[in-house]
Amino acid sequence: MRAVYFKDGEVELREVPEPSGEGVRVRVRSVAICGSDLHMLELKSPLNCVIGHEVAGVLDDGTPVAVEPSMPCWECASCRAGDYNLCALGSGRSLGVGCDGGMADELRVPGSCLVYLPSNIDVRDACLVEPLAVAVHGMRQAGLEAGQRVAVVGGGAIGLCAVAVARAGNATVGISARYDHQMAAGKSFGAGGIEGSYDLVVDCAGTEKAVNSAIKMCRPKGKILVLGTHWNGLLLQHIQVMMKEITIVSSFMYAANGAVRDFDLAAMLLSRHPEIARVLITHRFPLAEIKQAFAVARDRKAGAIKVVLEP
Repeated sequence: MRAVYFKDGEVELREVPEPSGEGVRVRVRSVAICGSDLHMLELKSPLNCVIGHEVAGVLDDGTPVAVEPSMPCWECASCRAGDYNLCALGSGRSLGVGCDGGMADELRVPGSCLVYLPSNIDVRDACLVEPLAVAVHGMRQAGLEAGQRVAVVGGGAIGLCAVAVARAGNATVGISARYDHQMAAGKSFGAGGIEGSYDLVVDCAGTEKAVNSAIKMCRPKGKILVLGTHWNGLLLQHIQVMMKEITIVSSFMYAANGAVRDFDLAAMLLSRHPEIARVLITHRFPLAEIKQAFAVARDRKAGAIKVVLEP
């Protein structure tokens, strides 16, 4: 079968044996390029595994599923509490990072990774369940409430997912984005421009400038949710945080609230709002065109939001 790896700062399509052993086989129908994939590629990360963690496909019997790309131990204190994103095993058992992911014709995963899709979701769109779950978890961490004023800083895929989740939670949302097409996408979800102060400000840009802008937008006693990844650290204008008594909330991946996974809620959101896929997925490529797909995903100026590969 075909599978995608990183090698010396480039993407490489290889012929490899089909995955064997335990687990359920998923024949991949859609896998999206994440901003973290692009960053790891730029860093020339020495990953020795198939990449890709935003994955959907079908089982051998044709059942469509999204894949939750984590394989926690289910035994440590965090896992027992439902916070399996904080598993003691760490990221080494995350698909596409520590073990083989979904940028391939197929993969094998434990049954616990499967998220069965509502009947009206096209499996070609269901790779979006993963980034939506990131936003669902973040908003749960921040305690999103109906009627709140929420500002989203950053108009990439995670920022737009945050807009969609906040709007679904009946919040009033403003968005600040770098490019016109990102602003247009946010407005199509019901967001406006930035005006006034906000109960919750969500950093989805992952830059120091974005967080310090968020501090200025946040009302006294408000919250800042950091969804963007700050790979190089962060210097805060802490005097402003202190003088407003702002709460800064962190969020990592997705987990469960009781018996309900963030992934389940994300799939439900995509089912109820199919326009999310129509807006976010801007490009589709066959797996054979992996180099072109990554080139397009890197070029945000050209209009890319979410680039999807279809093996």
